[in-house]
Amino acid sequence: MNAFNKNFVEILAELIRVPAPPGREEMMAGLICEKIAGFGMDSETDASGNVLVRLGCQDQAKPKTILAAHMDEVAMVVTAVEENGNLRVGPSGGLHPCKLGECQVVIMTDNDQTVSGLFSMGSAHAKAAGNGVWAPDWHGVRIITGLSPQELKAAGVRPGSSAVPVKEGRGPYVFGRKSSPLISAWSFDDRAGVAILLLLLKTFKEREFSPSSPLIVAFTVHEEGGCYGARAMALREKPEIFIAVDGCAITDQTVLKLDGRPGIWSKDAVCNYDQRLIRELLESAREAGTELQPVVYEKSFSDASAICQAGAAARVAVLGHVCQNSHGFELARLEVFENVMRTILNYTEKH
Repeated sequence: MNAFNKNFVEILAELIRVPAPPGREEMMAGLICEKIAGFGMDSETDASGNVLVRLGCQDQAKPKTILAAHMDEVAMVVTAVEENGNLRVGPSGGLHPCKLGECQVVIMTDNDQTVSGLFSMGSAHAKAAGNGVWAPDWHGVRIITGLSPQELKAAGVRPGSSAVPVKEGRGPYVFGRKSSPLISAWSFDDRAGVAILLLLLKTFKEREFSPSSPLIVAFTVHEEGGCYGARAMALREKPEIFIAVDGCAITDQTVLKLDGRPGIWSKDAVCNYDQRLIRELLESAREAGTELQPVVYEKSFSDASAICQAGAAARVAVLGHVCQNSHGFELARLEVFENVMRTILNYTEKH
């Protein structure tokens, strides 16, 4: 394992163990700020909770670029507390019960603590659906806490509280051929993008690189389900270019390959991405010794497309690692993350 992969896996392991459901990213933001300070760099946190690092010339007459990765993860939200203390839950972001299976979870409380529980899907001896498949939806699952409603209230658990799987067993796990290993974890989205941008900042510091135009490296809140943090930031900062570093999921409709090449979004459910910017990133990838796989999504959206829809940036793009099992225990080729990093580094140094 080369130096980049070793550093990437180490940082990813730290990030994956920190709970960060939409709207509760403060623990993740704290770890990111700690990492940035360790590089000898300054960061700031805006009113939405986004973490920003400002680099290069701050001449507002020059075009501004934002590179961003979101801090939040798909999660559950408590919808009701039942008389026996069990919690009804629904998705926060694009999470499905089958992706969780049955597992231990933690509920984040108003007291800045956590309460443990079991995500329960009920008995497998229950009556199967008409097709013979037993697969509970959100109406058929509960979190069992072992506490009464009064005890849960005292602990700070209420409708609106968030829950995520416990840190144990989240990964990451590296396996397969030593020459081109696989890596899996719950979930890369978007811890992988955060790790890449942290290593990008570390590289900037080591190389004493300063962009000629304003550059913001940002870590955004609440991408899952709304992209609210990125939209608020972009409306305030008014970037010309916004590039999200996020995953590229393999679906039945895509032609993506798990072969170490990153992906780049060309269109999603919200917008067509800036084709001139895509061509610039394709060229940067080639110059960096890799290749980007263009992809079109029918239903997905991103921080970048939400910003485009809001009219908050003139040119937007998304690139990142190609993965299987999106919004679950995700799988990627380890080398893809370094190839994402090399592409972004080449682009930023040229532009």
